Amino acid sequence: MPNLTNKVAIITGGAASIGRDISRELHRQGASVVIAARTAEKGEALVKELGERAVYVQTDITDDSQLERLIERTISEFGRLDILVNNACAYDDEGAQTTRETWLSTINVSAISAAILGQMARPHLAKSQGNIVNIGSVSGAFPHIGRWAYPVAKATLRHLSKSQAVEYAQDKIRVNLLVLGHIWSDPFEGLTGDNRAHADKVSASFNLLGRVANGEEVAKLAAFVASEDASYMTGAEVPVDGGYSAMGPEQHMPLMPLLMEGSS
Repeated sequence: MPNLTNKVAIITGGAASIGRDISRELHRQGASVVIAARTAEKGEALVKELGERAVYVQTDITDDSQLERLIERTISEFGRLDILVNNACAYDDEGAQTTRETWLSTINVSAISAAILGQMARPHLAKSQGNIVNIGSVSGAFPHIGRWAYPVAKATLRHLSKSQAVEYAQDKIRVNLLVLGHIWSDPFEGLTGDNRAHADKVSASFNLLGRVANGEEVAKLAAFVASEDASYMTGAEVPVDGGYSAMGPEQHMPLMPLLMEGSS
């Protein structure tokens, strides 16, 4: 198991859903965690659950002054910063009918804020020779009918991760992207009415493992990539998608037998 003892991590969107699982896992592996989120109730509840080495900072990541306060609080509380997890994102999307306001807010939350916070964190990460873990999506590589803003925002984050990796290498800061597939998370829970079995059934044809992933499975990969065990990994795109991106358009249904059905 990766050892994050004495490391300090900021997790944006770290109080709920996948972000909460990442906060828990990094803390479990010994890191001090700074949980950045807008909802105080969830943030304070998670800090109470985790106990020592956990701090909640109420943060709107689209507000630069609040990002500066987040960094300052982290350094004043723990004296250093080793890991930045850019997890927060916006799901607002009306496909081709997405308004300009929604376009701008979605990209602002999901990509621009990650760029600005990364630059603010850079001197501290350089000092600790730390790293950034960006939480991406298969949506950033593959178009999805009926959804435009979210995939484009994730595609922006995908390219940003490469740019950060190239730029920050001179400071010995590693930057990697986790590319998530279908994860049991707040959006899936809300869309299915908290019906995990239905989510697994719908997802089955889209990946090789026939189910959605648990948030804990993402969190463990995030902890690995953030650890010294991944010390020679930077600029990487790490799939956490159950084989989604490996299948291609034929998915995992054989084409030839289906064609032969028409010969009888």
